[in-house]
Amino acid sequence: MNNKIRVLIADDHRLMVEGLKLILSRDGIEVVGHAATGRQTVDLTTELHPDVILMDIRMPDMDGLQALGAVKASNPETSVIILTSYNNPEYLTRAISLGAAGYLMKDTAPASVTNAVRTVAGGEAILDMDILDQVINELSESTRPVSMKDDIPALTPQEVRILQLITEGLDNGTIAEILSVSPNTIKSHIRNIFTKLGVSDRTQAAIWAIRRGLTA
Repeated sequence: MNNKIRVLIADDHRLMVEGLKLILSRDGIEVVGHAATGRQTVDLTTELHPDVILMDIRMPDMDGLQALGAVKASNPETSVIILTSYNNPEYLTRAISLGAAGYLMKDTAPASVTNAVRTVAGGEAILDMDILDQVINELSESTRPVSMKDDIPALTPQEVRILQLITEGLDNGTIAEILSVSPNTIKSHIRNIFTKLGVSDRTQAAIWAIRRGLTA
């Protein structure tokens, strides 16, 4: 069985694409495709079902943020990392609110890119809680708070508690210690939470919970 992480690269700069392919393949990550436009990204995601997309913002046809929204609407299980040259707080807020698992600059170290891919593929967060809190605060000022009654899934009390601890930025080991269960049990619960919420990673699960006031 091929257990490699499968990545789609969405960028219209060929040199950047070839560099990412080299970095990822060297670290045992499989690049399953390359999209040069936003619309092609959406189409290839549906066709290839990658685990992770590395997505530029500035692309022809449909920009990366528009493509991100379309990808997460049709393929919520795919994690998307924005990889851009633009250190723009507005872009960051929009990207996370649309479903991005993370936001990296193109001048980041190659090892950081592969580490980020592995992290989000495992459902973990690559945004620290200070950044997440900043994004949530900005979102809360511009959007109507969502009532838990609007679309609450059938979370068990244990899953609600785990979700609350995720919003505090705690890792699986710490959550397991707090709840006096094994880390594997926590992993199982988190997978169920992701499925019920229709999210692919901890960042989006935390945003879902914080938007609904579901914090400890």
